[in-house]
Amino acid sequence: MKLYTKTGDRGETGLFDGTRVAKSDPRVEAYGAVDELEAWLGLVRSHRLDADVEAMLAPIQEDLFALGAILADPSHRIAPRVHKATLGPDDVTRLEGWIDTLDGALPPLRHFVLAGGTPAASLLQVARAVCRRAERRIVLLGADAVDPVLLTYINRLSDLLFVMARTANARSSVPEHAW
Repeated sequence: MKLYTKTGDRGETGLFDGTRVAKSDPRVEAYGAVDELEAWLGLVRSHRLDADVEAMLAPIQEDLFALGAILADPSHRIAPRVHKATLGPDDVTRLEGWIDTLDGALPPLRHFVLAGGTPAASLLQVARAVCRRAERRIVLLGADAVDPVLLTYINRLSDLLFVMARTANARSSVPEHAW
């Protein structure tokens, strides 16, 4: 299989159900933002991370591939039959458990925090902002266009990325910059 197909040379792309849409289509924008987030997490992982945070990020990247696949499949032709292309309430619960674990070791948040600190924390904050953009793009598809658990997952993920950034700074004894 060749890497290039030439089918997108005129600004269109194909969804999993065979539909051709403009590369500016809101659905393409949504899964494109999810793809960008997954790439940012790859960059985050290239920095020195504590083993527990690294162990969280690896499955999140896989989840994001599943989320992108689900978004690229408006007719639900692939998601139900491919186990790795699913996200459910248990995935949200997993994120919430990680948030609770990491946040429980941090001082209480009493102010807004500006991005910065360690390289890993700074990159996690960028990933958080990209995650919020992905969430906005998914919301633009409309309430009936996606399973509500996908919105819950991406919303919870941005919270986790924020807590991970705070954790990276705290564990390195780098103070937070309050606003």
